[in-house]
Amino acid sequence: MEKSTDRNGRSGASAGRPRSEEAHQAILDATLELLAEVGFSALTVEGVANRAGVGKATIYRRWPSKLPLVVEAFGALPGLEDVDTGDLVGDLSEMLRSYLKLFETTPLAAVLPSLAGERAHNPQLSELFDPVLRGRRQPLAAALERAVKRGELPADLDLDLAADLVVGPIAVRLFFTGRTIHPRIVDPLIELALEGLRGRTPRGA
Repeated sequence: MEKSTDRNGRSGASAGRPRSEEAHQAILDATLELLAEVGFSALTVEGVANRAGVGKATIYRRWPSKLPLVVEAFGALPGLEDVDTGDLVGDLSEMLRSYLKLFETTPLAAVLPSLAGERAHNPQLSELFDPVLRGRRQPLAAALERAVKRGELPADLDLDLAADLVVGPIAVRLFFTGRTIHPRIVDPLIELALEGLRGRTPRGA
C-alpha cells in the first residue's frame, strides 16, 4: 500500500478510514489555529490546506466553503459542561470554573470574538453559527430549568435572559475590557446574577 508522510513527519497509509479521520481532524485544528491568528475574514481554504498539510480538494470534498468548515471547527471546541449537583449555586460554580479554563487551554478566547464580530454582518454565517451557539448554551439552560423546578428561581423567569445575565459578564470582561479572567470572579458573579434573577424577571421583559 502506498505510504505518505503527514505534516508532523509521521508515516501512514495514504488511503483508508484512519488516514481520512486524521486528515479531517488536521483540517479542523488548522482552521482553529488560523481563526485565532488571522480572524475569519483573512482565513482562506488555501491557508487551511497548507497548514493542515492537505490539498484544497480534500477540504472541498468535506465542506463546500469555508463557512461550514469554520462553524464545524468551532462546534468541536469544548463548551459548558452539564453539571447537576442538586443546587443551582453548585451547578453554576462548577460549570463556570471549568468554562473559564477553556479560555486558557483552547483557542476559544480568540475564535469566539472573531466569529461573533463577523456574524453581525454575515447572514450566511449567522444561519449556521447561531444554532451551534444555542446548543452550547443548553447545559446552562438545563441548570436554570432545574432550579426553577426546585423552587430556587421564579417560575416566570425568562430563561434566555437569565442565561445572558450569568455568562454576559465573562464575555464583557474578556472581549471588551481585555482584563484577565480569574476563577475568583466566579463566586461574586454568581452571587450578583442570582440576586437579580431572584428579583423575578418576567418572561418577555
